[in-house]
Amino acid sequence: MSEKTAGQATAQTVGQTTGQTTTQQGALKEQEKFNARRRGFGPGGGRHGGGGPGGPLGGMIGGDKPKDLKGTLKKLLKYLGSFKIALIFVAIFALASTVFNIVGPKLLGTATTELFNGIMGQIAGTGEGPNFSVIGTILLSTLALYGIASLFQFIQGFIMAGVANKISYRMRRDIDAKIMRLPFSYYDKVPTGDVMSHITNDVDAINQSLSQSITQIITSVATLIGVIVMMLSISWQMTLAAILTLPLSIGVIGFIVSKSQKHFGAQQRYLGKVNGSVEENYGAHSVVQAFNGQARAQEDFEENNTTLYKAAWKANFLSGLMMPMMNVVGNIGYVIVCIIGAWLAIGGTMQVGDIQAFIQYMRNFQQPLVQAAQISNILQQTIAAAERVFTLLEAEEVPADVPGALAANPADVKGAVTFDKVRFGYTPEKVIIKDFSAKVSPGAKIAIVGPTGAGKTTLVKLLERFYDVDSGSISIDGIDIREYQRSSLHDIFGIVLQETWLYSDTIAENIRYGKLGASDEEVRAAARVAQADYFIQTLPGSYNMVINEEATNVSQGQKQLLTIARAVLHNPRILILDEATSSVDTRTELLIQKAMDNLMVGRTSFIIAHRLSTIKNADLILVINEGDIVEQGTHEELLAQDDFYAMLYNSQFEVGGE
Repeated sequence: MSEKTAGQATAQTVGQTTGQTTTQQGALKEQEKFNARRRGFGPGGGRHGGGGPGGPLGGMIGGDKPKDLKGTLKKLLKYLGSFKIALIFVAIFALASTVFNIVGPKLLGTATTELFNGIMGQIAGTGEGPNFSVIGTILLSTLALYGIASLFQFIQGFIMAGVANKISYRMRRDIDAKIMRLPFSYYDKVPTGDVMSHITNDVDAINQSLSQSITQIITSVATLIGVIVMMLSISWQMTLAAILTLPLSIGVIGFIVSKSQKHFGAQQRYLGKVNGSVEENYGAHSVVQAFNGQARAQEDFEENNTTLYKAAWKANFLSGLMMPMMNVVGNIGYVIVCIIGAWLAIGGTMQVGDIQAFIQYMRNFQQPLVQAAQISNILQQTIAAAERVFTLLEAEEVPADVPGALAANPADVKGAVTFDKVRFGYTPEKVIIKDFSAKVSPGAKIAIVGPTGAGKTTLVKLLERFYDVDSGSISIDGIDIREYQRSSLHDIFGIVLQETWLYSDTIAENIRYGKLGASDEEVRAAARVAQADYFIQTLPGSYNMVINEEATNVSQGQKQLLTIARAVLHNPRILILDEATSSVDTRTELLIQKAMDNLMVGRTSFIIAHRLSTIKNADLILVINEGDIVEQGTHEELLAQDDFYAMLYNSQFEVGGE
């Protein structure tokens, strides 16, 4: 299996494990999310903007400004540090290209002077006219200069594009690796869309900025310095006049940037909202249809889209004013330069060609200022994107294994599990498990029942050490699970969740995910135990049929059978079934139940169930309410007590009877 597929699988397993609900509860949650977004929370609302495209800066939330400009810049330079030699060559070629471009107008001015003097001498009868041989040589030299400058520009652009893409590749690789090391608590706090925008939009923003802005900075600075030097070589008086227009140019640029910045920020913010709105309504399309929410969804979209249109129009209008305003300032400078140049030419201290060359330099003098304004804005927002990436890369990871952590060998694990005064809460303010203690014998079949929110699935997450307990301990065969290597601990467990997860690959590969490297015969044997072999044989392509991206070409029940086959192939010592049969019909449930009974022989098994009729034969039933065990015993013993469990059990049949 490819690293991409494995990473995708792990990420989706994270999302799957953090919260399991029934199909109906899932629909209600989707509707709840929809309503929450309308109130201004969640993806697309006021709190989190969905990422989304929209140019190189589309991934940033609201066009954020960096909070730690200096620190983030240092970290970004560390990424660039591996490419010092390439960047040196980029700087050399960029400077050389700029120098050749700057010398060009001076040569053209020489050609103009030669042509003008020749014509004037011919008119006055003091010469033979223009020397086209000299003029041709000058023009060919100028053409060669511009050709070499273009070649150097191509080379530095080629090198910089390679550097930028390698940095993007490294960043995406680091982010993907980081995602695998993040604790479950991170995903509880950060929206999935925000995590995804780091690896897509933020990295794209950095890529485009590095490939374009760095060379622009070099060429702009070199052009500005070079042009001033060349203008001084022509006339210090005209250069002084040109520099006097500099404060006016800077003032115009500063005014426009200050006015347009907030609109660009609003544009990015509402672009995220529009993208989030579309993504959310598409993902919950069936819920929107079922609750007749089309009008509300469209109204919400129209509101965000209208605001986006207004912000984008203002931003682009103000940004579009920059060049016309700079042209006005430039024209004022041209008038002043032409007046001074004419006066100097009349006095005989300046040639006509020098005036023509100076006017060309005047045009090149203002261009770096406009580029600097644009680059400063882009770099500021690019640093903000980099800051978001580095914030993710520096996020607290899953705690490291304790020194000398044990490598669990599943073959040696007997399966005795002890919960000793376990206390846990996802946040300090809300404790889910208060004081949970229980002892489970090796090979026992333990059912965990209780109302929604009692802490059943939380116990499973603690057992697999997706979260660490706040106090107390959980041990396997007398060894605290915190003393095991986390990766080897997971090898002990096999888990089948209510919310199925399959990825786009063949059926055989989806089953083989439980034991990478398993043979085709092992895959088929696992499918037979899980009662999945029969339906697989009826599908086009059988085990080689590719499941599509949304896994819509197999039914919900078939998906559940495949995930059970995956767990069978894993051959765990401790089995966890979290509502594993809730999505299949009654007949298939009986078949799965029989297969599971065979699979659970000799293995410690934890079964979370809402349908209490499915756990009658459990060795021990733990009844949980508000994070504590309120009752425990066999099915018959608990019914005889005629208390909480009996109430839950009888209520299901009362509902059925009604």
